[in-house]
Amino acid sequence: MYQVIHASRSEFVPIRDHLYHVRIWGEPQEDAPPLVLVHGWMDVAASWQFMVDALQSGRWIVAPDWRGFGLTRREGAAVDGYWFADYLADLDALLDHYAGGRAVDLVGHSMGGNVAMIYAGVRPARIRRLVNLEGFGMPATKAAQAPGRYGQWLDELRALRQGQTTLKHYDSADQVARRLMKTNPRLPQDKADWLARQWAKPDEQGRWHILGDPAHKVISAHLYRADEAQEVFRRIEAPTLSVTASDDSLGLWWRGKYTLADYRERIQAVPQLTEARVEDAGHMLHHDQPEALARLLDRFLD
Repeated sequence: MYQVIHASRSEFVPIRDHLYHVRIWGEPQEDAPPLVLVHGWMDVAASWQFMVDALQSGRWIVAPDWRGFGLTRREGAAVDGYWFADYLADLDALLDHYAGGRAVDLVGHSMGGNVAMIYAGVRPARIRRLVNLEGFGMPATKAAQAPGRYGQWLDELRALRQGQTTLKHYDSADQVARRLMKTNPRLPQDKADWLARQWAKPDEQGRWHILGDPAHKVISAHLYRADEAQEVFRRIEAPTLSVTASDDSLGLWWRGKYTLADYRERIQAVPQLTEARVEDAGHMLHHDQPEALARLLDRFLD
């Protein structure tokens, strides 16, 4: 199994209506701001371990499990859906707790990259450096799609209430590891074995369950507004690094409805933008090429 170089410790912090699980690497430093890492959809903070092990900077690193993922738990009744704005509010409260008035270096992957980009435009003074790892946003929408979207949302809420929306469970951690390797063929066995035990946990019967709330599978009731996102991007003040992988994830997901060229055109609204590409990597580039990604971050954040 993968041998961790820089071990993390866990903290639990009351954030709004959740008890947030946060992984911490290193100790606070007077001469360097916190490096905050925010993960993507159906992922966990431990997913950053390989990249953290490859970093040379020795930073104090703070990485939360988003609400509904990992070991973060809601205090009170369960929810039947998640709203994007809540991630912004959670991040704002987390930075209050860990950074106070200091600006931070913020790195987000996938969904976390989308959150980071919007947050940096809404709270520009709180971000010193910004890194977006394949946080593409969504295809542009039109108002005419709204009635169908609301209807789909209601249908998916009903399916969730009726127990039709679930996450698959597995008979063993080895099965979870094989599932991770099937999704990402570049992921080696030792890393898959380690990640499986962070990404899922066994119940009393020994079945392994993914640490994610099935309610995350319910579609958002609101349409994605690309024009709104660009207006927020224009207000980002931090130097920003957009990193994409050599594999074209957008081409696979959207089949021409939303392309890498569309994304690159959209992010030109960011005032201080640098772009980079990681070779021989797919969407989970922090798993595929953690050393190459760490070198990019060390240079950009220095």
